[in-house]
Amino acid sequence: MLLQNEEQVLKYIENLIPDRSEAFKEIEQYAVEHDVPIMELVGIETLLQLLRMHQPKKILEIGTAIGYSALRMAEALPECKVVSVERDEQRHNKALENVKTMNMSSQVFLIKGDALEVEHLVREHGPFDVLFIDAAKSQYRKFFDIYSKMLSPNGVIFTDNILFHGLVAEEKIESRNLRQLIRKIKEFNIWLMEHPDYHTAIMPVGDGLAISKKRG
Repeated sequence: MLLQNEEQVLKYIENLIPDRSEAFKEIEQYAVEHDVPIMELVGIETLLQLLRMHQPKKILEIGTAIGYSALRMAEALPECKVVSVERDEQRHNKALENVKTMNMSSQVFLIKGDALEVEHLVREHGPFDVLFIDAAKSQYRKFFDIYSKMLSPNGVIFTDNILFHGLVAEEKIESRNLRQLIRKIKEFNIWLMEHPDYHTAIMPVGDGLAISKKRG
């Protein structure tokens, strides 16, 4: 049964979440002011709780942006190393600044480059216990194919934005470019759910979070 007042429920849950540090609040505010996409609050809190349960030692993130999720993961898992890849120079530089400001340079390692082209650099830091995909939506399948090979035997893959503001359930989308992007996301979701090597569940939190665990 779907809730009649989903927005009110979401707001209720958000109000229950303890305040982040001032440093994280500043990053969140920067993201709003500069139109930088970061994980929605309920989504990131859900991800962090799942990571606490899994207790990974190494996480690979595809899509750093300004370092918000990488730093949140590092804070939640003090013994974990987070390697994150970002192709946009301005966002990469801001992420470097945020990592330095929060004194997490020994725990968070940033790689500048297109994730489709820096496989050799990433491989030096593997294998990884968790892969977190949160970059160009049209390339999700390629990211999954390339970097799932670097997972440890009990590795888990989290993929964000797979519901894309609920548009995956819309029948008509006016914008041609947006329609093509949504089609690619829907195709990826089907491919992922039918993947012979992974069990996958989709959680309708944040902007949609897929959790994929190796079979067997």
